[in-house]
Amino acid sequence: MTTQHVSRRRRPPSSRHYTATQLHHARLAVSALFFTNGAIFANIVPRFPEIKRIHELDNAVYGLALAAFPAGGIIAGVFAAPLIRKFGSAPVAVAGTLLTALGLIMAGVGPTGIFFAAGMFLGGACDAATDVGQNAHGLRVQRHYGRSIINTFHATWSVGAMSGGLMSAAAIGIGLSVPTHMVLSGILWAVVALVARRFCLPGNDAADPGPSGTSAGHVGGGAGDAGEVASSSALNAATQEAEPTGSSESSGTSGPLTLRTVAMLGALVLIATMGGLIEDAGSSWATLYVGQLGAAGGLAAAGYVGLVGSQFVGRLLGDGLVDRFGRRTVAQGGAALITAGMGLALLFPSVLGTIAGFAVAGFGSATLVPAAIQQADELPGLKPGTGLTAISWLMRIGFLVSPPIVGMVADTFGLRTGLCVVPFAGITVLLLSGTLSQGARDERHIPAPPRPSVREEEES
Repeated sequence: MTTQHVSRRRRPPSSRHYTATQLHHARLAVSALFFTNGAIFANIVPRFPEIKRIHELDNAVYGLALAAFPAGGIIAGVFAAPLIRKFGSAPVAVAGTLLTALGLIMAGVGPTGIFFAAGMFLGGACDAATDVGQNAHGLRVQRHYGRSIINTFHATWSVGAMSGGLMSAAAIGIGLSVPTHMVLSGILWAVVALVARRFCLPGNDAADPGPSGTSAGHVGGGAGDAGEVASSSALNAATQEAEPTGSSESSGTSGPLTLRTVAMLGALVLIATMGGLIEDAGSSWATLYVGQLGAAGGLAAAGYVGLVGSQFVGRLLGDGLVDRFGRRTVAQGGAALITAGMGLALLFPSVLGTIAGFAVAGFGSATLVPAAIQQADELPGLKPGTGLTAISWLMRIGFLVSPPIVGMVADTFGLRTGLCVVPFAGITVLLLSGTLSQGARDERHIPAPPRPSVREEEES
């Protein structure tokens, strides 16, 4: 704890100072970027069934077109860190937002299914850069705050996704065409991103590692490591609960890489992938399935909105629940909710029951990805950020293959059968939950070092 305490208080000679007002504005700007990132994609999600119908796509081809979004992210994601090192996190986040908007406009306006898939690919590629950029900038602001604020950014993303879904439902309700809707949505969120850029922290991230905050103290033990880790694995850090983890041994910087470590990492990847698969099932198939059950117009979007809305509530409550009951126990409870909620909804199909099932699944899955990436970052024998990076890439591969699999199952046996992947994900997490430690519950008795306030930083 002594080493962590020193690194938390040390300020590198190259660190810049910002006033409390500047930091507050930067925090609001990053929140706006997170909100925009959630809203911009959520606007097209409820229009997927209409796009599918317009282009006369069967379920398998539709699933392949949806898979273009994560495919773009997998291919382009490797370029995010070099771009951030060259241009800075804020410019990358904003440019990525503008190009994501362009890609989704293309997906909604294009005259054929090929244009839809190409737009999704472009949107996914640029969304990957946005994710890393906005999270890297959020961590930069957090380091100057000297306390964890990254979880609030992640919750803001959920609010944006929920708002975007409601906005899309309203557009459907008033009869707005898909092309008109996507153009208006793209312009709106592009303007928000450009305005937010004005209030982000100036300068390049590498020249301003900032004082070691909570995340920096966790990964690498010093401010010099923080800028590199933030840019290379910020997508994962967005959902990481930033908290003290004890000695440097827990960060995985020492000890040999063993078969047990590899097996544990594989289990954690599966847990995180199952959490992401539930969200993907909601975004890709919920609106279509609820519509098949007889929901009219904007009500069909309620399945997706219910999932992201309850997931937001789960993320707000997640830190307190983990602190009280432990990481493993909360994950087990969430997995049980996922299995029971969607299992019952699929056994006894109805519009309201299915909407409730997606909502329960969203709440249950809220802490799964953060729990898995935290545990991965603590595995012995891995360099800082290695576990997080592995989970991020393999999760994207899961997002790539899951829509086509569900689509092929739906074509053969029906979409109701295809959505059995959701309770299956819950059962998988239950079986693998022993991999998770109790985490924060065990750390409650470890005294945390003092955290400098924004005012103290300004006066130092």
